[in-house]
Order: sequence, then structure tokens, then C-alpha cells
Amino acid sequence: MTTAKSTALALLFNGTKNRQLFALALPMILSNITVPLLGLVDTAVIGHLSDAYYLGGVALGSTIITLIIWLLGFLRMATTGLVAQAYGANDINAQLKLLVQGAMLATGLGIAMILLQVPLLSLALSFSEASVEVERYCREYFQIRIWSTPFALLNLVMLGWLLGRQQPKAAMWQLIFANVANIILDVLFVLGFGWGVKGAALASVFADITAFSVALYMVLQQVKLIPNYPFAEIRAHIRFTGFGQLLRLNSDIFIRSLCLQTAFAFMTFHGAGLGDNTVAANAVLLNLLLLISYALDGIAYYAEAEVGKAYGQKRAQQLHEAVVLAWCWSAITALGFTLIFSLWGSHIIELLTSIDEVRTTAQIYLIWLVLLPLWSFSSYLFDGVYIGAAQGKVMRNSMIIATFGAFFPTWYLLQSLLPSEQANHALWAAMTAFMLMRSLTLAAHYRFSKTFIVS
Repeated sequence: MTTAKSTALALLFNGTKNRQLFALALPMILSNITVPLLGLVDTAVIGHLSDAYYLGGVALGSTIITLIIWLLGFLRMATTGLVAQAYGANDINAQLKLLVQGAMLATGLGIAMILLQVPLLSLALSFSEASVEVERYCREYFQIRIWSTPFALLNLVMLGWLLGRQQPKAAMWQLIFANVANIILDVLFVLGFGWGVKGAALASVFADITAFSVALYMVLQQVKLIPNYPFAEIRAHIRFTGFGQLLRLNSDIFIRSLCLQTAFAFMTFHGAGLGDNTVAANAVLLNLLLLISYALDGIAYYAEAEVGKAYGQKRAQQLHEAVVLAWCWSAITALGFTLIFSLWGSHIIELLTSIDEVRTTAQIYLIWLVLLPLWSFSSYLFDGVYIGAAQGKVMRNSMIIATFGAFFPTWYLLQSLLPSEQANHALWAAMTAFMLMRSLTLAAHYRFSKTFIVS
């Protein structure tokens, strides 16, 4: 019997398997990297204005928008997992049903977010102890960005549908067009026209609309390739019944996303109470953490597509090989990020902000960013595995344990032990414990649970 070690080595040197991985993962890695790069451009552009509260306001406003979008990120994840299984089973009708019903759900939720924008913003700011200036620019940013929410949510559904059908290049072009537009408009509106925080928000709105246009075109091209173009069946799906499977999976992933965003939002909101320089420094480092997560998510997308396809075809060996190969490449990528941030982290921070106090503060906490890729890479990989298998309950339970069994206990214990000037270390230690617990619980479930075996 071959050992796990020999199996992993054999897969790493299997040219066919690696070509399959890179064919799916590389387009998503390239496109995903543009997402945090967009945030880094926002940070770099705003971070070179005169005061830290501009950057703090954009960071806080962007966090609230991100919190809303990621809380509803189940629209992408559930769609990918279920479509991947329907694609593996060659069930065209199920694929179209998921597209239509996901789009209906996204549109309704997007409109609801616009209608509820005032209480949502007030609720979010009630958890923050930000300065008057940071809160002012947060409101300015949020009140513009919220109008693109329906487009952003529809983008999640269409991106999930394209990924489920193993069309990463289509998804890549959607993200690249949108993020390049955002970067260009960011520089033009903020530096060229001098619109400041409003310019950064408007650039993101136009980017979401651009992403929607590109994604819609890509989806329509895919639909046209389906034999016997089923207009009648598509119309039949436009009703408010039959959402059961999608909603059940979405509810589990929503709870999972709520826990995840609670941890990240707590870092930003509580960090805002530690001073403008601290919240700005955390914004710089969290954007770099997003760079790590989006790159690792590219490999996780391969796991989503391959696990979903194998699950739909009931091929256990193919599923396991996809997981092992993706885990190995995730580990290699994480090690690469650790080396990059340990060697050049300080230089990267200096590129992102010219405010000396923010630079100094960010460099104090850089060590946490150096360590995080090693503790967190398995969590991204196994999220992809369980999305592909449409097992949202496992992801939900892991995230609940990580949030309330690791993040908040670690923060609570350390903040009471550390002097006030080092309180931010408690936040970063809590985030590290949170990521590590996610990795351990998901990996343990995959390794020991019999419920994951494809029957």
C-alpha cells in the first residue's frame, strides 16, 4: 500500500495532474491577485494623502462594505459547489436553474441592502470607537459604495456559475477587467481630479458595474454553447419555489461567513479605538493578508471544481488526489509568501504609505503577517474542498469553533495581560489563532470523518 507521503510526491511530479491544476488555478490566481492589488492601490493612493484619518476612513468604510458582500458570499460559494456537481453529472437543467435562482436571490438582497443602508451603517459604526474624522470619511465612502451592491452580488452568482462549469478563464477576464478599471479610475479620480475619498468610492462603483457587464457577457456565451438552447426551461425557473437546496446550503455558508466577518470586522473596529495610526497600519497589513488569501483561493478554486465534479461522478480516488495535490501546492505557495514578507515586508509597507507614523506602526506588527500564511493555508484549501462537496455544515461548524473557541478567547486573555500600547498584538494573535483553528478542524474532519467518503 502506498503511503500518504509517496502519494503526495507522486502527484507533485505527475505532469498531467499538475497541468490540470494550473489550467484551473492559474487564471484564478492571476485574477484574484488583482482584487487585493485593487485594495492595495486604494491604500497606496489614499495612504499618500496628508493625514492618517483619510486612510482610516476608507479602511473602515471598505470593511463595512466588504462585511456585507462577504456575508452574502454564499451566493458565489453555494453556486460553485452545486453547479460543479451538476456539471459532473451533466445535468444542464440543474445548472441553468441554479444560475437563474441565484441571480434572483442576489438581486433581491442587493436592493434590500440599498434600502437598509442607513440602519446598516449606524449599526456598524456603533461597534467602532473611531475618531470623528475617521467616522466622517467612512460615511462618505460607504454612502457611495453601497449603490453598487446589487451588481457586486450578481457578480458573485455569475462568477460561481462560471467556476462551477470549469471556466476559470472567463472568470479571470471578468475580474481583471473590473479591477484594472478600478485601479485606473482610482488614480484618476483621487490624484487626477482631487476627489479624495469620494473618488475612491466612485472608482469601486464603476468597477462593480464593469465586472457585471463582463460577467453577463461571459455567462451568455456559455449558455449559447448549451445544446438545444432551452429558453422555455430558463423561464420556468423564474419563480419563488424550488429554492430549497440553494437556501439550505446558503444558510450554513451564511453562518460561516458571519463568523469570519465578525473576526475581521472586530479587528478593524476595535483597532479604530486604538488610534488613527493603528487602524491605518492594520489596513495596510490586512490588505497584504488579503493578497495571501486570494492567491491561495486560486488553488482552492481548483479543489472546488475538481471535488465537485468527482463528487457528482462519485469518484472517490479522483476526489482524494485533487485534495492532496491542491494541499501540496497551497503549502508551497504559503511558504513563498512567508519568505517574501520576511525579506521584503518593510519595503512593501513603505510603498503603500508615506506617513511615517503608519509605517512605523505597521512594521511593529509585520511579524504576524510573516507567520500567518503557514497557519492559514489549509483553511483556504479545505474551504474549497467542502464548497465543492456542498457540505456547508462542516464549514459552518469549523468557523464557529475558530471564532468563539480561538479568536475571542485569545484576544480576551491577551488584551488583559498586555500593556495598552501593545493591545494591537492581542488582535493579531487572535487572528493567527483563528486561522490555525480553521485549518486544524477542517483538516481533521477530512482525515477522520467517514461522512466525506463518496458513495
